[in-house]
Amino acid sequence: MWSPNQTLVTVFVLEGFSEHPSLRLFLTGCFLTLYTMALTGNILIIALVTTSTGLHSPMYFFLCNLATMDIVCTSSVLPKALLGLVSEENTISFKGCMAQLFFLVWSASSELLLLTVMAYDRYVAICHPLHYSSRMSPHLCGALAMGVWSICALNASVHTGLMTRLSFCGPKVITHFFCEIPPLLLLSCSPTYVNSIMTLIADAFYGGINFFFTLLSYGYIIASILRMRSAEGKQKAFSTCSSHLIVVCVYYSSVFCAYISPASSYSPERSKVTSVLYSVLSPTLNPLIYTLRNKDVKLALGRLLPSFSH
Repeated sequence: MWSPNQTLVTVFVLEGFSEHPSLRLFLTGCFLTLYTMALTGNILIIALVTTSTGLHSPMYFFLCNLATMDIVCTSSVLPKALLGLVSEENTISFKGCMAQLFFLVWSASSELLLLTVMAYDRYVAICHPLHYSSRMSPHLCGALAMGVWSICALNASVHTGLMTRLSFCGPKVITHFFCEIPPLLLLSCSPTYVNSIMTLIADAFYGGINFFFTLLSYGYIIASILRMRSAEGKQKAFSTCSSHLIVVCVYYSSVFCAYISPASSYSPERSKVTSVLYSVLSPTLNPLIYTLRNKDVKLALGRLLPSFSH
């Protein structure tokens, strides 16, 4: 418990990868390459969807939102991580730490919720194709996207607000390369019960309920595909959702590894590896998965960059 004689921490030190000095140059090169690829790929996806009339459909509208979230996610983590790798001391102010926490929670939870919305979109497209245009109207798609951003902004505000209420009176070293809930709770010298409960509720909603609805959507999709008589129809139906399914598998596996465990069993090394997967690798791979496995996106890219089609 914090007492008046203790000094509150105003600046944190991010441990980053300082325990592996020999890997500093390698990690700097990797992170810089991945960040450049993530920014380029996701900006390209947004440009393609907004400029190509052939991509003005609900699936690509949600893909555009996903790309925006990926940019927010990587940009909230990687610039500071890169700065820490090239500088001797990697410090972050309390306000800076809270801002990073907010944008990371906002983008990560938005991505999970949006993947569920995208699974529903694919369910309607494959299981109810005749009603697709009426069910997934522009008005509904806009409302779903706004709902995702708003709900997750509220979620991020709650977690960040609860974190600012805690007292930090030393030590001040965060055993991570960015500000995340579990390592911050371990540093607090005031009760973290409410924070832990809210984190568990958020985990149950985003990691549990969302995952269940995504699986349910794909259960109906797979059953519908299996009932199709023509092999061509099956292949076409599966190709429209295979990219999304790969993204779901990559993202959920990394998030489950990072978050679905009690704070008491928190492992800094494991957390750093899994955090790289969902905050760096996943946003980099998403544009590649959707570009390489999607004919419509490749055609639009061929028109935008003629050299790509050769």
